[in-house]
Amino acid sequence: MTKKQRKIFYAIIFILGISLMIWQIKIYRNTIIDLPILIGIILATGIVAFIVDYKNYGKTYDYEGIGLYLYSGMQYIIGFGFIACSIFTLSNYYFAESNTKTESYEIIDRTWIQGGTKYRRNKKQPVFTINYEGKNKELVFNSKYYEKMELYKSVEFETREGLFGFKILENKKLNE
Repeated sequence: MTKKQRKIFYAIIFILGISLMIWQIKIYRNTIIDLPILIGIILATGIVAFIVDYKNYGKTYDYEGIGLYLYSGMQYIIGFGFIACSIFTLSNYYFAESNTKTESYEIIDRTWIQGGTKYRRNKKQPVFTINYEGKNKELVFNSKYYEKMELYKSVEFETREGLFGFKILENKKLNE
């Protein structure tokens, strides 16, 4: 590849990594998976990509010393690492089994986050914490549930087994 082609390639990989990670966050909210597993996938892939392709990155951009390490590390972790993590979570989600099981859990904590889509950033979205098989899981709901969030006592949802064995949450309902 020429220098110009490598610059385009690195830019596309970086933007694709960020875009997929935004989509993957939505999937993560509906999947029971430990965050350290995802961080491990991101870092392992980023480090391997760094080792394999570091010299090409150095030939492509005119950075030297610590700047070269910093920018190339960001490129590989955000670009390649996020892409690998997204492929993992999206495969687990979209290739899950079709059998569902309905479960109900008591809400142990309530909080909220700001935001949503572009036009709903001033809305507050309720976040309910449940104890799912010994682990705390935060479930984010639509802003329309914020006003009555203190009234809800339990959450009911359906689960499916994901491709890699991580549970997928669907059809979440709040019960008073």
